[in-house]
Amino acid sequence: QAQLVESGGGSVQAGGSLRLSCVVSGLSFNWHSMGWFRQAPGKDREFVAASTWNGGNTHYSDSVKGRFTISRDNAKNTVYLQMTTLKPEDTATYFCAATRNIVEMSKESAYDSWGQGTQVTVSS
Repeated sequence: QAQLVESGGGSVQAGGSLRLSCVVSGLSFNWHSMGWFRQAPGKDREFVAASTWNGGNTHYSDSVKGRFTISRDNAKNTVYLQMTTLKPEDTATYFCAATRNIVEMSKESAYDSWGQGTQVTVSS
């Protein structure tokens, strides 16, 4: 069974930075594209960022473009989300997910495996 475990969440003031990590086991990490999603209270889960198998193709939502960076270390089976210039509206539970679909990476339905999330809280 695939297992994805997120870490790195916490509380930070607006303008600060956090780096989230997701360690993957139980699947061929190098054969999967990885994505980050987030869900705020009372809202639907939304796409944040994704990276293909070799990291050569990345995609970001408009709300985080220029502030967040997704990267991966295949030797460590780990994907990262570096978040800078954080805003209160970034407050959410952040989820890591894995997919072998490279066309629909921004769609929640494309992902087969999910972590349980890590909380990010940004105060003003």
